[in-house]
Amino acid sequence: MFQVRIEPRWEVERDGAPPLATHALLALLQRVQQHESIAQAARALGLSYRHAWGLVRAGEAYLGGRLLQTHRGRGAMPTRLAQALLWADQRVAARLAPTLQTLASELAGELTRLVEQDAAHAPPAVRIQASHGFAVAALLEQMAAEGRPVELGYRNSSDALASLARGDCDMAGFHVPLGRFEAAVVARCARWLDPARHVLIHLAVRNEGLFVAAGNPKRIVRLADLARDGVRFVNRQEGSGTRMLVDLMLADAGIAPARVHGYETSEFTHAAVAAHVASGMADVGIGVETAARRFGLDFVPLVRERYFFAAEADALARSPLREVLAILRSEAFRARVDALAGYDAADTGRVQTPAEAFARSWPKRRAAA
Repeated sequence: MFQVRIEPRWEVERDGAPPLATHALLALLQRVQQHESIAQAARALGLSYRHAWGLVRAGEAYLGGRLLQTHRGRGAMPTRLAQALLWADQRVAARLAPTLQTLASELAGELTRLVEQDAAHAPPAVRIQASHGFAVAALLEQMAAEGRPVELGYRNSSDALASLARGDCDMAGFHVPLGRFEAAVVARCARWLDPARHVLIHLAVRNEGLFVAAGNPKRIVRLADLARDGVRFVNRQEGSGTRMLVDLMLADAGIAPARVHGYETSEFTHAAVAAHVASGMADVGIGVETAARRFGLDFVPLVRERYFFAAEADALARSPLREVLAILRSEAFRARVDALAGYDAADTGRVQTPAEAFARSWPKRRAAA
């Protein structure tokens, strides 16, 4: 099976001049930030020292500002201008990642169907529609490493479950908070789940909470702080499971969304929210702990939530879901999930009916159906 990789690239254009291609420059600045040395950065990228400085000087001339701050005997570090470029690149990558991964999966599947001579005998691809998450990404990487074909579509939880109900996918990923907000979220998900037809495969438990700058300079410690003057919030997109959770928590706290500065500002992934906060464009965002840690942010936990894959019960004994279940239950994959900040893989691979998974909150009418 083919694999397709699509990576975002962007350019800067100024005053009608030919655009500045930022790809090579950003790669160099990232390495300088990592090594605190342009010489080491150049070696890591296989560039000559002279060529590396040429990239920097060309960028500085085009942008009209310094990109590196150098100190005799102390190496080099990106300036505020360079940091702004790096944050912009991370925001672009984080925001576009789900869309590009979905498109790459579709292209790979189409190429395989059109070109592979032995396509009729190729192993069937598992069709996954899922809310974006780090454990989901880990599963996809594990499957790719083992040569297991996947047709992926990142969707919000409701759209993924609706796709499963229509028979348009084999696995639908969604997440549900533990505790007082579980019943409300389960009630919304239950419309797509048939107790006689579907089962749930446990992926992970994870922490969801607030992202704040390192040191938490604005002392944001609870959801009510989002309504304070001078606090800028970045939300998740409408329709996402995290946005649903935000709305439930605000209503429970008696806070109207209009009181939250930035409520309508949204990003499409946990990483994009973290990049938004890390770049200084917002004071606080919301998402899973892993994203906060990867961007050097502090994390204020709010809830624990469970991430599940819903699937047809009858399909678990057949390929390709049988192979996916074996991966989920492997020690190697469990260790990979446990290594993610804020994730717990104790029940990864466990199969339950919806009524078993949500014993206290599953709607009685659906249990009796």
